[in-house]
Amino acid sequence: MDAETRAEILEATNRALCEHGYAGLTVQRIAEESSVTSAAIHYHFDTKEELLNAFLDDRIERFESKLSCGASDPRKRLDAVLDAVFNPEDPDVDGFPVALMELKAQAPYHELFRERFLDLDDVMRGTVADIVRDGVETGAFDEADPAEIARLVTTMSNGAHARAVALDEHPAETRRVVEDALELHLGWTPGAEVER
Repeated sequence: MDAETRAEILEATNRALCEHGYAGLTVQRIAEESSVTSAAIHYHFDTKEELLNAFLDDRIERFESKLSCGASDPRKRLDAVLDAVFNPEDPDVDGFPVALMELKAQAPYHELFRERFLDLDDVMRGTVADIVRDGVETGAFDEADPAEIARLVTTMSNGAHARAVALDEHPAETRRVVEDALELHLGWTPGAEVER
């Protein structure tokens, strides 16, 4: 399938998932959100689960690309991670937080979804742990256990996501709490000007 058709189907999946939820999601509803017919969607994806896995892969890849930062300073790299997690581009337009929550709720029942979320968790924790390890080694951060800090940040980001979707709380509220925790554990204030 060409990239344009794939992108259209995945964007339509996002819209339909946000509007109808997982339980109300059908290929027909996805087709109604796009210019692609339901027959064409079935041609490209054998099952709804296969389509949703492709959707999840696409969204997770987008998020993972935001986690990477070309800076060498671990403080700038950790700030970039916090930006990716707590400053979504425009959640009201793309609806990704709602769609993601719908699929997270299915993870206990769909091994494929659970595996993708475990992969995402591993990437997030690995990224944060590497940054913290580098920061401790260079003296940018106080001595801390990188794995524990990574677990803390990942757990709090998951909580922020749930609060944003379920309670309509802006992610900046949780980011402030995460920054306070990082200052306590790492002796560094996120967002503070980095000396050159």
